[in-house]
Amino acid sequence: MMKAIKMMMLAVAVLSMAACGNDSKPVAEVQEVEMTDACSAVLENIATRVTVRAYQNKPVETEKVEQLLRAGMAAPTALNAQPWHFIVITDRSVLKALAGASQHTGILETAPMAIAVCGNLSKTLPSAEQVYWIQDVSAATENILLAAHAMGLGATWTGSYPVEERHRTAEKVLDLPKHIKAVSIIAIGYPAVQPHVKDKYKEENISYNKFSIKE
Repeated sequence: MMKAIKMMMLAVAVLSMAACGNDSKPVAEVQEVEMTDACSAVLENIATRVTVRAYQNKPVETEKVEQLLRAGMAAPTALNAQPWHFIVITDRSVLKALAGASQHTGILETAPMAIAVCGNLSKTLPSAEQVYWIQDVSAATENILLAAHAMGLGATWTGSYPVEERHRTAEKVLDLPKHIKAVSIIAIGYPAVQPHVKDKYKEENISYNKFSIKE
């Protein structure tokens, strides 16, 4: 398990991905083996991550929650603005209240915990570049999903902002000030079942150099 966590943190730091296919700079043989193993572990973790909607009645350890938060904060942000705020939710009444936001958020009622990944508009870039905060927060959300999978946890990404109905619920339940927007609320726990892994790779969704449609 610790090896998986170590590999995941390498991925978050982008070190292992830089090693894939990069043999222009010679390094020690031991380092080459380690980075190759890390690259394989990262790619496997990405390919096998699935949405988990059923959880065991088991709390997530505090140290794992911290690792999830560290993974989220390791995400790239425009000009390193880091315009985010994370709310860890373990209170059953709060989870239940958030579950009522829409038909797609009901999973929060049975999840052992959740993390609301929010944008902090007081930390965004100026002018037209402000909108990049949504991408920054989305990147943090994906990091948390991948880290959860690496640690043997399951997770479901439920969207909040900018759907008005859902975000109004998040604002009320989480007591959010106007400059904090909950973009996603991630349900997290130990999987009760393991969903089938889907291969989503499709040639039809790929173009090179310019857009084209494959017949």
